Amino acid sequence: MKKLLLLCWAIAAVSVAGCASKSSETARVEDTVQEYDASAAQAELLEEARRMVKDVFFEFDSAELDQVAVSQLKNNASWLVENQSVSVMIEGHCDERGTYEYNMALGERRAEVTKSFLERAGVGAARMETVSFGEERPFDPGHNEAAWAKNRRAHFVAK
Repeated sequence: MKKLLLLCWAIAAVSVAGCASKSSETARVEDTVQEYDASAAQAELLEEARRMVKDVFFEFDSAELDQVAVSQLKNNASWLVENQSVSVMIEGHCDERGTYEYNMALGERRAEVTKSFLERAGVGAARMETVSFGEERPFDPGHNEAAWAKNRRAHFVAK
């Protein structure tokens, strides 16, 4: 009788240990699936940001926002306020005219004025960073007014 009781106790212990192991393994798999789902959802959101949060453009030798830029920034702000998990890097760019130093400073002013507008529109400052590339990363490599106009911009990189 003692042996039978001991055997039943051993079987019960192994069954419980096996269930706990399976439960732990199942939980790990579920966590991995949830992490994958969250990662995929964030990737989709970043792709949407690339479509929705658009560049703003500036006049020659200016860091002032015109009406077209203000309209675009309002759209950008609206999208960013609705999608709190997305942060942005705001890159200030210039055309090739002017000195390196001047263009770096102008690009920084463009990025900062853009960030300030978005902050006033409700986008948290902690979600935005700025950097100036001056004339170093042109969108259009041409050497005419049409190319230069495309290069005078604040560009958004979603993160």
